[in-house]
Amino acid sequence: MTIRVMIADDQAMVREAFSVLLGAQPGIEVIATAVDGLDAVAKAEELRPDVIVMDIRMPGLNGIEATRRITGSAGLSTRILVLTTFDLDEYVYEALRAGAGGFLLKDASGIQLAEAVRVVAAGDALLSPGLTKRLIAEFARLGGSAKPPAQVRIDVLTNRETEVLTLVARGLSNAEIAAELVVAEQTVKTHMGAILQKLQLRDRTQAAVLAYETGLVVPGRTDL
Repeated sequence: MTIRVMIADDQAMVREAFSVLLGAQPGIEVIATAVDGLDAVAKAEELRPDVIVMDIRMPGLNGIEATRRITGSAGLSTRILVLTTFDLDEYVYEALRAGAGGFLLKDASGIQLAEAVRVVAAGDALLSPGLTKRLIAEFARLGGSAKPPAQVRIDVLTNRETEVLTLVARGLSNAEIAAELVVAEQTVKTHMGAILQKLQLRDRTQAAVLAYETGLVVPGRTDL
């Protein structure tokens, strides 16, 4: 299936460059561009793209709030890949909490961008070890002030599901988790689906963030 993508960025050169890069990749079609967050929200509702490549820093409605509105819409299944100029962008954490499926630096190659789009579109967004460390550091900086939704209860998970969630928060892929737990990869996928359903989450990125916020994964632990 062709992945329908929209590019949201306030810089025309970035929109054009990313449109060309993605348009040259097989199985991906750029169906629209948006100049800011409000434009992105409106076009998302109208065109229902599979993935939006969203800049964080935009005038008016920024990428974080646009992401929150789009992922919070009951009628949309659009997934968000956020863009940042800086590797330690202070807004990356908030964008992931708002529902983004992952993030990418703006200097990424066309192949890296296309792969990120495919991963996010599949709902199987992976957290790299580097991003995991940044999430932990940011949560530690916040002093644990960010609280998960009141209805979220980690104790609804089985022991095995809790193990899987912990490994997801460490940045492991399904294959790596399967090797760690000595189970089939399909079993891990089944557990992951149950975790997302029980905790009412969109993807594994949100699951990892929630693992930090609920204290399942503790910032500062050397084994993470």
